[in-house]
Amino acid sequence: MSETTTETLQYRFDGPEDAPILVLGPSLGTSWHMWDRQVPELTRHWRVFRYDLPGHGGAPAHPATAIGELSDRLIATLDGLGVRRFGYAGCSIGGAIGADLALRHPNRIASLALVAASARFGSADEFRQRGVVVRTNGLEPMARSAPERWFTPGFAAAQAAIVDWAVQMVRTTDPGCYIAACEALAAFDIRGELGRITVPTLALVGSEDRVTGPGDARTLVAGIPDARLALVPGASHLAPVEQPGAVTDLLLTHFSTAWQDTLAAIPVPPDVPQLSAPVLPVAEITAAAPQPQPQPGTAGRPDPYDAGMKTRREVLGDAHVDATAAAADDFTGDFQELVTRYAWGEVWTREGLDRRTRSCVTLTALIASGRMESLAAHVRAALRNGLTPPEIKEVLMQTAVYCGVPAANAAFTIAQGVIREETTPRP
Repeated sequence: MSETTTETLQYRFDGPEDAPILVLGPSLGTSWHMWDRQVPELTRHWRVFRYDLPGHGGAPAHPATAIGELSDRLIATLDGLGVRRFGYAGCSIGGAIGADLALRHPNRIASLALVAASARFGSADEFRQRGVVVRTNGLEPMARSAPERWFTPGFAAAQAAIVDWAVQMVRTTDPGCYIAACEALAAFDIRGELGRITVPTLALVGSEDRVTGPGDARTLVAGIPDARLALVPGASHLAPVEQPGAVTDLLLTHFSTAWQDTLAAIPVPPDVPQLSAPVLPVAEITAAAPQPQPQPGTAGRPDPYDAGMKTRREVLGDAHVDATAAAADDFTGDFQELVTRYAWGEVWTREGLDRRTRSCVTLTALIASGRMESLAAHVRAALRNGLTPPEIKEVLMQTAVYCGVPAANAAFTIAQGVIREETTPRP
């Protein structure tokens, strides 16, 4: 056994040095220890490589705001160790990293297991709001709610020591790295790319998972050509911890059989148990929903609409943008397209100012012009863009001097309500 820290990712090896490599990726808020119960059995057949996300498990706090950036750090770490080809199993955000690897580095992965994973993790609004809560209140709200997200109620009630261990993992995570990981999950969406994942894939999910449940796993299986679905009864989001034996059996069977065609040196171990959770045929899976088609470009230059819509959603949130789109009709639709292209695609995407500064400018301009009907949306956007409530307060204090006390008074009332709503943890 050995463990060390590189300039990219903190990692650990277990198992025989001459065995094929199996990489295990953790979920958000955990460390490589979430796989402890699988390691003794897996190391009978593979050399197990586990890693920590930045700022997790005592790893250096170098935030990464994109899944692809985390994948690149993992590849750089493996390259430095001379590991070229490997199996990969990842839980939640660790699964997102595995899917990204399968899309961008297909020749590196022999077989893939996506545990409690999804092609699209909830909504961008959900993860950006979580980042706002952590930026304002620290990680304690996330730590207190972790058992409810990760475990079934019966398990949480009966296993107090494991629940306390889980809470402590979250508490010791670097807040900046946690927020960055939330941003990475908010932007992650591979629903339209699943067909390009060509490696044998197992989508493994707890039957009681309310974070990324069986429906998310079925979408993965429907889109990935060579994929199977395994449900683990009596498990929620952190199935490897809650039902370690069932998850271990499924991983052993999947990697032993799926790896045969790509790594002939690995025979099917005769002592591998049969699947302890049902594997559903692909024919029973519902196909993923078709993706919206991009807007056509304009002659002579790239159309800024797509970039504008991406920025508009990231700043204002999916719920706000969807509500605006739903309210648009033949009379207002063209105006909304103009706003997306001009305000969001031409101005908000410029490199001269970062989004925090643009939020400060926007708040001031709205207050100065008396456009209070738009202020709540942009206070919410300012929180998403990284401004803290004390910083927003200072912006409003400045407007009291230059825009007038009555305008600032109205702005404080609106902002106070938005900040209370956005910084209160949601169940």
